[in-house]
Amino acid sequence: MPTLSAIHIFPVKSCAPLAPLEAVVERRGLRHDRRWIVVDAQGRFMTARKHPRMTRVIATIDGDALRVEAPGMSPIEVHLEADADARVDVVVWDSALSGRRADRQSERWISEYLGQPACFVFMDEPARRAVDPNYARVGDEVSFADGFPLLLISQSALDALNERLQAPVPMLRFRPNLVVAGTPAHAEDGWRSIRVGSVAFDIVKPCSRCVLTTVEPETGSFDPSGEPLRTLISYRRTPAGVMFGQNLIPRSTGTIALGDAVVVDA
Repeated sequence: MPTLSAIHIFPVKSCAPLAPLEAVVERRGLRHDRRWIVVDAQGRFMTARKHPRMTRVIATIDGDALRVEAPGMSPIEVHLEADADARVDVVVWDSALSGRRADRQSERWISEYLGQPACFVFMDEPARRAVDPNYARVGDEVSFADGFPLLLISQSALDALNERLQAPVPMLRFRPNLVVAGTPAHAEDGWRSIRVGSVAFDIVKPCSRCVLTTVEPETGSFDPSGEPLRTLISYRRTPAGVMFGQNLIPRSTGTIALGDAVVVDA
């Protein structure tokens, strides 16, 4: 029986993950996952694709605040602007929406770390971002994730990749929310709906991979070998791109935990 072997929550998009023993599944994905984002002076989202040092920012949830730390920087708490109307327009890929701007102290902190004007933005309840209607139902929502509420990868898929590499890579190169053990490699490619514990999910689209997979999260720099993307191209390339992992949309809410059974319904 497949089981849930890891949970990853990324409080800030493109920054370091948390690895809790359990997580609450909400309509937009795991609670606290990618509810914060870093944007530039134009409100355009920033990621480790262009700013690999972002992977070394560690963010933890501290009540209503976000605590962040990074190499060479003093840890700080990120708070929302006191003015409840302090909203900022942001763009994530083709999505335009507004969120709550963080305080000026945190703006100076992240601007200094990244070497350019930047600020933290929070996705509050009024902020709405629809999932691509080609894959979703009416009313489906997503956080600041690239396109879908959750990403799942089987551990065996990574094992099969690492057998092809001279130097193995960790699962965090692919930044999944859920890792499943006890399946054949890429078994998830054939799944259409699953239950993790008591929570139901639709599996709606393979995940197209990009240069982000070549960022070493532990160093915040690009892997000079171009791996694992170079090897993935040799056996996971499709007309739609290089695919690794599957995107999920929750069909119910609730709590999931490590060791939960993963039941394939279709």
